[in-house]
This record gives sequence, C-alpha cells and structure tokens, in this order.
Amino acid sequence: MLKRKDVQTIVKGDPKIVRAWVMYDWANSVYQLTISSTIFPIYYNTVTRHGSDFTVSFFGAKIVNTVLYSWAIAAAYLFVAIGSPLFSSMADFTGRRKGFMRAFTIIGAAACGMLFFFDANHIELGILAFAIGTLGYGGSIVFYNSFLPVIAEPEDQDRISARGYSMGYLGGVVLLLFNLWMIMMPGFFGFDKDSSMPARISFLTVFVWWIGFSTITFRHLPKYTFRKRMQRASVLSNGYKELRVVFNQVRKSYKLSVYLLGFFFMMMGTLTTMFMAATFGEKELGLKEGVLIPTILVIQLVAMFGAWLFARLSGKFGNLKALIISVIIWMIICVYAYTITGAVGFVIAAFFIGIVMGGSQSLARSTYSKMLPETTDHTSFFSFYDVMEKLATVAGTFSFGIIEALTGSMRYSVLAITVFFAIGLVFLLMLIWKKEPAVA
Repeated sequence: MLKRKDVQTIVKGDPKIVRAWVMYDWANSVYQLTISSTIFPIYYNTVTRHGSDFTVSFFGAKIVNTVLYSWAIAAAYLFVAIGSPLFSSMADFTGRRKGFMRAFTIIGAAACGMLFFFDANHIELGILAFAIGTLGYGGSIVFYNSFLPVIAEPEDQDRISARGYSMGYLGGVVLLLFNLWMIMMPGFFGFDKDSSMPARISFLTVFVWWIGFSTITFRHLPKYTFRKRMQRASVLSNGYKELRVVFNQVRKSYKLSVYLLGFFFMMMGTLTTMFMAATFGEKELGLKEGVLIPTILVIQLVAMFGAWLFARLSGKFGNLKALIISVIIWMIICVYAYTITGAVGFVIAAFFIGIVMGGSQSLARSTYSKMLPETTDHTSFFSFYDVMEKLATVAGTFSFGIIEALTGSMRYSVLAITVFFAIGLVFLLMLIWKKEPAVA
C-alpha cells in the first residue's frame, strides 16, 4: 500500500498530465472502432451465418447470432457495473488507481488479441474473448473518467473532455485505415481474396496499439491523490457503501437525480447504436464490408468535428441545451434509420450519427463533472456515473436483442432506441423548465 509521502500532488491543468490523460482515448478507442463498431461485427456475422440460417450453437444452446452478440455486450457491461464499486474501493484502499486502470487495459487488449483465433469452429472462444475485451475496456474507463475533475479546472473540462474524444476518434481512424487497406487489398499483403487472415490480424493490431500507446498514459498520469483510509475488513463492501452514500446525495439533489435519469436513457440509445450499427447494416440491409467499413470510418471523422461543434454550442447555449439538441437529432436519425433500405440511406444516417455521437458523449461526461457538489471524493461520484452508463448499455443492448428475438427484425429494435432518446429528452427538458442555473 502506498504511504502518504508517496502520493503525488496533482496540479490542475498541467499540460503533461492532460496530454497523458488524453492519450488514453487515443489508445483505447481502437477497441471501439475496430472491435465493437466495424471489423469484428462484420467478421462475426460472416463467420456465424450459414446461408439464410442465422442461428449458432453456443455451448449447445441454439440462438440467433446477432441476439447472442448483443447479449454478450450486455453481460460484459453488467459485470463491470456490478464490479466497479468493488474495484474502486480496492483502488482507494491501496492508492493504486492507475494500477487498476492498467490491469483492465491488459485484460481488454489481450482478449482482443485472442480474437485472432476466432473462426466458425470456435464460436464460444470468439464470444468469450469479445465479452472479456468489452469488460476490460469498460473497466478501464471507470478509473479513466474519475481523473477528469482532478486534472482539470471546471472551466476547462468541456474542452479537455472533447479533446479526449477527438483524439480517440482520430486514433481509431488511423488504425482502421491500415486495417481497411489490408482487408480491401489482401493481395498486397500476400493473402488470398477470400482469406479471413486480414480481419484476424486486425484484432492483433488492436492489442498492440492499445497496449503500446497506453504506456504513455501510465508513464505520466499521477496516482490518485484523494484516497480514503479504511479497515481491511471493509474493503470488499466499502465501494457499495460509498455508492449508496452517493445515491442518497443524488436523490436529495433535483438537478443530479433528474440529469442522471436523462443520462441513463440517452446512453441506452447512444451506446446501443454504436454497438449495433454495423450489425444492422450487414444483416438487415445486406451491405458488404466495402460499404460498411468506409462508412463507419466517415462516422469517426465526422465525430471529431461533432465533439468540437458541441463544445462550442455548450459554450454559447449551455451544456443542457446543447445536449437537448443532440438528443433531438438522435431521435430524427433513429426514425429515419427505420425506413432505410439501401447503402445511400445508411451513409446519410451515419453522417449525422457522427455529428452527434462525439458531442453527446463528451458533453454528458463534462456536464456531470460540473454538477458535482464540492467534494474530494470524485471517485465515488464517477463510479456511480459509470455504473449508470454501464447499466444503460446493459439495458439497451439486452432490449435490442430481446426485441429482435421476439419480432424477427432489427428494425423494431431501432424504433425502441427512438423511445429511449425520447424519455431521456423529457428528463433533460425538466432541468431546463426548473431553470437550474448551474449548467443550463
């Protein structure tokens, strides 16, 4: 356990620390783009489809491939949601918050590397490696997000949060361009036209990139300053007790409680869309990787502009009003997506998804950070935030799978996402109507 004299004082706004924090977005976002959004979903659908038969055997159970995919995401994020208070508590006790963030990074990156061995004969391996990679990514973000109010002044948090997301989109795009080149021109790399090797190698590149660039973050990001002393006997339960304390504080605050309800439904829609967009395009619209991967690439490029645009909007109109604008755009996109029948419509929807995706996520994080009461216990508040986000992912992706299983069509699942955004919009409007001056 660290001694008090070993704990490093954090100077807010230190350029070296901010750059190190931002670099983790550059490092881990290749998981989001290559694994969760583009190459893996397309490869997964190809491997698990047999003509017009979409069912797979998972440890003997027959299940629709995309339903299994969405439930794997839900299971991974449920584990993170349940476990993150425990992990945060252990990190508080040991003072090694950065160490826990590094451990989840290694777990997630290694699981992505294991996807190299995923093929039609190893369905269980592919699903488990994907779920563990998702778990590693989600777990590392719990600790990553909690650093924002510690390294940046409140007036700088919108800008730094947006900078992180923009760097993440850029990093994801850089690696995806290489992987896209390898997949679209396999002959240049010595592979057959129908070889699965380029896609499988792309999973290895995620492992190398994520591990490699995260070392910059872990070299310069200081250990967490605000940590609590506790008895060893309380380590296992302390995180959940702190979560309950935060919940009671949130419950007493109209501003925080209503915002987090709106955030929950907004993230149900946003994150489910991010995870399922490529799968929808491949399965429901019959689009091939030559259309899907470049389209997702466009989303990332546009998202960099979107993160900057909504940071500017928040500066002019306030965080809440900027978030409301993004949610309304999300709803229009989802209704439009229900009617899409071909590649042109998918590309149009993707362009506008890119605009709001970066802005809504970045603003959601910085808005919550600004709403926090005066406290040194940022970890517990951000642990609560991350639990809400992970549970939103669980609810969204699980619902998506359930609706598809019941209706036989992913289009009705897309309509359900519209409802999620509509409910979130109501809660955000309640904050505007209440005229809370802090962020409106």
